[in-house]
Amino acid sequence: MRIPEVRGGLRSAVICGAGAWLPPRIVTNDELAARMDTSDEWIRTRTGIRARHIVSPGMPTSHLAAEAGARAMESAGVTEIDALVLATTTPDRPCPATAPLVAHKLGLTGRPAFDISAVCTGFLYALSVAAGLIASGAAAHVLVIGAEAFSTIIDPRDRTSGVLFGDGAGAVVLRAGEPQEPGAIGWVELGSDGSLADLITVRAGGSEQRTAVVPQQPADAYFSMIGKEVFTHAVKHMTQASLTALNHAGWRSGEVDLIIAHQANLRILHAVSERMDIPRNRLVVHLDQVGNTAAASIPLALAHAQSTGELFTGARIILTAFGGGATWGATALTWPAIKVE
Repeated sequence: MRIPEVRGGLRSAVICGAGAWLPPRIVTNDELAARMDTSDEWIRTRTGIRARHIVSPGMPTSHLAAEAGARAMESAGVTEIDALVLATTTPDRPCPATAPLVAHKLGLTGRPAFDISAVCTGFLYALSVAAGLIASGAAAHVLVIGAEAFSTIIDPRDRTSGVLFGDGAGAVVLRAGEPQEPGAIGWVELGSDGSLADLITVRAGGSEQRTAVVPQQPADAYFSMIGKEVFTHAVKHMTQASLTALNHAGWRSGEVDLIIAHQANLRILHAVSERMDIPRNRLVVHLDQVGNTAAASIPLALAHAQSTGELFTGARIILTAFGGGATWGATALTWPAIKVE
């Protein structure tokens, strides 16, 4: 491939297209309340969630990812992609990776394609890796997708986590460009702490469980989370990472137009904005309609914010997330003049 030259020899990854897709089936709080011990009021007051989109039978993560990826490519006006990076916690199979199948569905067979697993921080990890491919000269265009069918790993009887999650996918196309362009990806602050692995986990299915002497318990096959501890660590690390990203961008908190954070819980979003001294009205809130969509959360929120007019060309935005691992991250950028499909 031919990598385009940029002035001064400095090459950055620049967002040039974005897309999103949600499965058509919508599950409301009232529908959940009809089959588990909960209520619409209980869910709304504790999470801010009113509904979520859920995959239909036979609809795997690769389907969601391909739909969002196609829309991002259409938005960017490109058909040639040099690499595909897929962030997901719910691959179609434990082996092989899902990204090559997504690339095949998009007519990109032969291109490098791989998965990244960082749970809810996955999109930021994927964005950083993709930006590195472009900065190194290895690629001119990279498709970054966050896609999840989280409903497939949730215990339907568990009202604690069963009400939180939804399915969907969002994507961006990155191109080689210059550091000062709108849409340029600058510093991406990333971190992890493996001592917190038990906070957010699915215990069964990996080598740990398969080599264990202790038999697998039925609940081990499903997602589990220690909510109170997750809240504390999420607020701490999302705030710290965001402030570091702001510092690298040379911005003050008051100059941020929007915080587009992982849509985990409304209380977490409010706490992060307060600790950053940024008014709540600068928070993008999409979780009321889609729930927690893990790695798909940030790109879906980007698409939502542009559709409502909250996200505008030239807006200074912070992207931030906390996820299992534990992992966390943030970056600051100026939104480019693009149409989200």
